[in-house]
Amino acid sequence: MLALDLINAPRWHDLAPGVRVQMRPLTTAVMVATRSDPAVEAAPEEASDEERAVAFAKALARRAVLGWEGIGDADGNPINPSPEAIDALLDVWPIFEAFQLTYVSKGLLLEQEKNASALSPNGPSAGATDIAKPARKRAKTAQAG
Repeated sequence: MLALDLINAPRWHDLAPGVRVQMRPLTTAVMVATRSDPAVEAAPEEASDEERAVAFAKALARRAVLGWEGIGDADGNPINPSPEAIDALLDVWPIFEAFQLTYVSKGLLLEQEKNASALSPNGPSAGATDIAKPARKRAKTAQAG
């Protein structure tokens, strides 16, 4: 069953110890806008899938991040989110991975669920029966060396 979350409010996501990011919900509007982001469209044709994924994640984060805690400049002073700061944040590998797992993958979970195949009502999985004969007795335990 698809459970709809009717509360379409920003949420806080913990990306690392002491680092929290407030993000808007991952909606269709956010995804569609990210797909047409100039940085995503500017990716060269020879760019690898990984390079495209990073460009997309950064564009998505620039649209989604509303606020954060535990992020500062080189001197340790808290800074506000900006496009440059968000890109720099996602350049930190553990943060990028956490962003993908806590924000992006939850939005794509439904996409994965629809990729599962049901049994075919009239294909090879219909009415499948076991054809192997049951074992007559238990297998012997291997001897210790």
